Amino acid sequence: MRTKSVMKTILTLILGIFLGIANLPAQELALVREDGKFGYIDKSGAYVIQPKFEKAKSFSGPYAMAEKDGNWGYINASGEWAIEPKYDKAKKFNSGRAMVYTNDEWGYIDSSGNPLNVPAAEKYYDFNDGVALIKKDDKIGLLGTDGKLILEPKFDEIKNFHHGRAKVRNGDLWGMIDQKGELAIPVEYKELGFNHPSGVWGRKGDDYGIVINGQLKVIPDVDRIWNFHDGSDWTYARKNKKLGYVNNQGEWVIEPKFDKARAFKNGLAPVAQSKKWGYINEKGETVIDFQYRDAEVFSKDGLAPVKDKDWGFIDSSGNLIIPMDYDISVGFAFFQSGEDKGFINGLSRVKTKKGWGYLDKEGKLLGNKWYQNAELFVDTGK
Repeated sequence: MRTKSVMKTILTLILGIFLGIANLPAQELALVREDGKFGYIDKSGAYVIQPKFEKAKSFSGPYAMAEKDGNWGYINASGEWAIEPKYDKAKKFNSGRAMVYTNDEWGYIDSSGNPLNVPAAEKYYDFNDGVALIKKDDKIGLLGTDGKLILEPKFDEIKNFHHGRAKVRNGDLWGMIDQKGELAIPVEYKELGFNHPSGVWGRKGDDYGIVINGQLKVIPDVDRIWNFHDGSDWTYARKNKKLGYVNNQGEWVIEPKFDKARAFKNGLAPVAQSKKWGYINEKGETVIDFQYRDAEVFSKDGLAPVKDKDWGFIDSSGNLIIPMDYDISVGFAFFQSGEDKGFINGLSRVKTKKGWGYLDKEGKLLGNKWYQNAELFVDTGK
């Protein structure tokens, strides 16, 4: 009986430890540059990897690219070399695969650094959302993470996958495929938006509308529609040089009367009239007056960037929570969306004459420190 009791206790402890590990929060790290060297900080502002790299990139999942003695390799979240620096060039990991350049040619490796055997091609592209593009005889196809063709090259162009689908083009017309290479939307559109669970816009001839079950629901007199964004089944569209909002059934929900507009988030959207920005609710009512030179969408944290001479942050009642003393433009990344310019999980990246840093929702500077450069925080567990 005593032996069984001891074994039960041990098993309970093991299970507790396992569950504790499984429930640990994912680590988020940000790439920063200090005194000319790159390192990585956590969300307390402490260095997890000291600045020691001449060149480095943000984490993409568990690995980040870094350079040593002119060669590129990959480090883990402890700063150790997971894949030794031996490549002339390298790209970020996605779907467990990365492109590397050595011996005058590009190829793929897995997360252990093992090469991936792939069909001969004119050009290879990064993996994205579980597939990679491959070019042969001036046509584009799809490659799987096992190195085998999913789709023989047959399209003139394939864009990146979004939510499991990608735009494809043959000649002057666009359609959309899934990750198996099967057509989800026929190749018959003059223009086509990116895939989003809320909806996709399209154009046939001069007609714009929303694609519903592969068919275009035309919205009369519209001459432009923007892509759908997370958090709303509405997007903005232009008619007679004014912008309003349509739903994913192709119906006007807010009539076009604004000079500029951006996406709804948390029930509010930034819109502009007479060169001034304010915010409306889903009834089209003005809830924050038109008073800003520029304005971005609200974040999940409940704050939105607004600009006079510089940028600050307001809450959903229009109260200025953080003074307009900052720049929020892109740092040294190549792309930044409106959402990236605001708060993400409690922090926002900002810039002053002192450098780049991170503010919390009260406007306090993370670690009381400015950096030469600072990238967005990235979850190293994804």
